[in-house]
Amino acid sequence: MADGHPGVMPVRDSKNPAGPAIVFPLGDWSRFVSAVKDGQLPL
Repeated sequence: MADGHPGVMPVRDSKNPAGPAIVFPLGDWSRFVSAVKDGQLPL
């Protein structure tokens, strides 16, 4: 994840930090993180 990008959350593969980023709208990212924390996603 990276800071300093208003309205979006860029996410990169930690094993390839110079690689491309997937960019999520903040609302979508927030819902994803909440679902992970709440155990709503299957492993």
